[in-house]
Amino acid sequence: MELNDGNLQTLTEFMRKTLDPDQSVRRPAEKFLESVEGNQNYPILLLTLLEKSQDNVIRVCAAVTFKNYIKRNWRIIEDEPNKISDPDRTTIKANIVHLMLSSPEQIQKQLSDAISIIGREDFPMKWPDLLTEMVTRFQSGDFHIINGVLRTAHSLFKRYRHEFKSNELWLEIKLVLDTFASPLTELFKATIELCQTHATDINALKILFSSLTLISKLFYSLNFQDLPEFFEDNMETWMSNFHNLLTLDNKLLQTDDEEEAGLLELLKSQICDNAALYAQKYDEEFQPYLPRFVTAIWNLLVSAGQEVKYDLLVSNAIQFLASVCERPHYKHLFEDQNTLTSICEKVIVPNMEFRSADEEAFEDNSEEYIRRDLEGSDIDTRRRAACDLVRGLCKFFEGPVTAIFSGYVNSMLGEYAKNPVVNWKHKDAAIYLVTSLASKAQTAKHGITQANELVNLTEFFVNHILTDLNSQNVNEFPVLKADAIKYVMIFRSQLPKEQLLQAVPLLVAHLQAESTVEHTYAAHALERLFTMRGPNNSTLITPTEMAPFTEQLLNNLFKALALPGSSENEYIMKAIMRSFSLLQETIVPYIPTLIGQLTHKLLLVSKNPSKPHFNHYLFESLCLSIRITCKANPTTVGSFEEALFPVFTEILQNDVQEFVPYVFQVMSLLLEIHTSSIPNSYMALFPHLLQPVLWERTGNIPPLVRLLQAYLEKGAATIASSAADKIPGLLGVFQKLIASKANDHQGFYLMNSIIEHMPTESIVQYRKQIFILLFQRLQSSKTTKFIKSFMVFINLYGVKYGAIALQEIFDSIQPKMFGMVLEKIVIPEVQKVSGPVEKKICAVGIIKILTECPAMMDTEYTKLWTPLLQALIGLFELPEDDSIPDDEHFIDIEDTASYQTAFSQLAFAGKKEHDPIGAAVSNPKILLAQSLHKLSTACPGRVLSMLSTSLNAEALQYLQGYLLVASVQLV
Repeated sequence: MELNDGNLQTLTEFMRKTLDPDQSVRRPAEKFLESVEGNQNYPILLLTLLEKSQDNVIRVCAAVTFKNYIKRNWRIIEDEPNKISDPDRTTIKANIVHLMLSSPEQIQKQLSDAISIIGREDFPMKWPDLLTEMVTRFQSGDFHIINGVLRTAHSLFKRYRHEFKSNELWLEIKLVLDTFASPLTELFKATIELCQTHATDINALKILFSSLTLISKLFYSLNFQDLPEFFEDNMETWMSNFHNLLTLDNKLLQTDDEEEAGLLELLKSQICDNAALYAQKYDEEFQPYLPRFVTAIWNLLVSAGQEVKYDLLVSNAIQFLASVCERPHYKHLFEDQNTLTSICEKVIVPNMEFRSADEEAFEDNSEEYIRRDLEGSDIDTRRRAACDLVRGLCKFFEGPVTAIFSGYVNSMLGEYAKNPVVNWKHKDAAIYLVTSLASKAQTAKHGITQANELVNLTEFFVNHILTDLNSQNVNEFPVLKADAIKYVMIFRSQLPKEQLLQAVPLLVAHLQAESTVEHTYAAHALERLFTMRGPNNSTLITPTEMAPFTEQLLNNLFKALALPGSSENEYIMKAIMRSFSLLQETIVPYIPTLIGQLTHKLLLVSKNPSKPHFNHYLFESLCLSIRITCKANPTTVGSFEEALFPVFTEILQNDVQEFVPYVFQVMSLLLEIHTSSIPNSYMALFPHLLQPVLWERTGNIPPLVRLLQAYLEKGAATIASSAADKIPGLLGVFQKLIASKANDHQGFYLMNSIIEHMPTESIVQYRKQIFILLFQRLQSSKTTKFIKSFMVFINLYGVKYGAIALQEIFDSIQPKMFGMVLEKIVIPEVQKVSGPVEKKICAVGIIKILTECPAMMDTEYTKLWTPLLQALIGLFELPEDDSIPDDEHFIDIEDTASYQTAFSQLAFAGKKEHDPIGAAVSNPKILLAQSLHKLSTACPGRVLSMLSTSLNAEALQYLQGYLLVASVQLV
């Protein structure tokens, strides 16, 4: 694409159309932009638009499009084409910082994100001057530019907070510190001075405080991995200023907004984080400053109101206290009973209260409430912080803290009992307090795994939790009902089984509650209870124990999906999946009704898939329905196909990318169940599965390969007779897959199925070409994974067509190649083969080469006979060699940086491991003994003399053991 006005005009028109609410206008425009994004100059045209367009909407649209384009395409992925040309990459890096700093804030943020995406890949090695270019802008004095630099630096450096330690990381951080730490400190001091100069200018203060917050965030990132020498030397500057900022109260910066945190709150929150980091990690160096920070943060906590805008500040301040009270160094600060009482009374109890803001979220924003409360993302909530502080205090002062709180709990429950309708929030706080007191250790899988022995959980359950669950009106006091359900879920590993069984029908009843939070918690609690392990590795709750409630459970779960706000509730769908899995064949009578509801739901969500977890559990539930029903009666597979194929066809025709990999997995499952020949409905689809466009998406590859394997297993003869013209397409897929380091194993899965199932005459003409392709790949990039797969393939070939055919095909490509493959690949590498089936294939293949290939006995290949036998005995007896060359460890581990749907394996569509040799060989060691006996009978004396001259003693001993077990002798 040329850089000219015509192209800029075209781009502008299509950008405008992508904002059109009408789908028929928007989709073609999006498709057009997708189709041209591979062209050279495309990103440069976008940058030109966002710099020069007269229309502000188009500028912002170009900025967002550019950022997403960078996100999708900047990373260079091995085996895949480089999607951005090198000249474009150079131009982007040369101009983007200047462009970002001179753009309005809306565009600046998008470009800042783009810089950090590029920086993640290219900085520092391929973009060495990025930092210097940014640091020089600190001198500009223009805080619009300075804040742009700080924002970009923050998005670049914040990954240091969660990266694993490595030499590369240390070197990068050192480079950053050498260039950045000193200018950042100078900027910090200068900004604080400017705050004093402009103390009465609200507009200036807003900009300066934004800068101070960003500087404080950068301080956190740069100090996270270790305490840098520079910051240790300058601790006085940073800490005394941080302390002053914590105690600062400028009336101009106070806001009337009760929801949104103001600049002052944001800055102080970050400083609390910084202080907590130092208190936790660098307590020795931080000790001189600690007492004054404790005082300042305590005063902050006592004076902060209950408004939502203080939530982040309060929770970070409490987290600071929590991190301090857990350290043995600081134990003395909390020992006094008055101090503990004061903390409990002034900090913990007030911040555990259920506020009107929480009530609003519970009723009107249930999704966010559940996310915060259930999934632990409430890390920034007051309640979570207060709970952490209780845990921290209990580390050293469990007795006194439990005693203080027991008093509070009793008085709160007393208040509730006086007037439940008015005082229900007191009981809510009491339950929360008991939960935080009792929980010592917790996992997502088991709930609370370690509890405070001073709290009687069972007694509390009987007296205060069951009463709420037993109440006939499931819609009365929904918050307390949700609390009660959550209590059962959290303490499921601590409560006796009979109490959990008592709770199950009550939870089933709560699935009908109107409150979204309440019925979601009920579904989640049931799902968690169903995954608990009992004795003998079975489930704690058995299908027999569930029998009285099965029908109501299934009814209520499906009805809950019809409740307002829960049509795509992932917790309900997960509970459906888990119920199917637990109940197994007891659900068979209900399946005809339920499958209709599941397919109807699938049709609805496929129009606009927006809840990936819900969709995943929906497909898992479909797989379970199929597996459980067809296990009892395989002929019912046809009725599932009738129900599902119309929806599947629509999904494939509309190319619903998120669902296509799932559809292929479910189809594989259905096809694998068929016992006779392949149905026509599948054969009609076969040519479409070979279309290259389907194989472009990485997420499609594993399920498509599995589906093609199912076609080959069930219908190889049909393909050979009625679709022989498609065999080159099948081999084309194989060729594409083995060229890729990430997907070569999938190519071998496909080829192994072709070798195993296709009639010999249908592929004989292609065999040599297959081997040539494999050798080309071996020469260009030989990885451990490829070698292992290659070995399984050649041995399977030998098992299927015989060892002579294997030797002949190698030697027809190049004389003596068979010997080279044995010497350079099979003998040294066979130890790396893993997996029982793979090892068996290799063992049987090698036995055939040793005993059924005349060339091994009387040509120059004879010298390889004993080393090959030795390698085979090593495969049987030695531990697997799992060493991998250093650089290979990283192949295929990174998530590809794109919006492509990654492949999500359906657990309940699981494929049984297939053994192509099967019962024909149960023990390869005995087969070796029998085959050697047969060979020695044909060539008396030869085998024994080869063994006695060159097989090592240990291997010979093992071999004699095999001969003994097989009751044969060598002659």
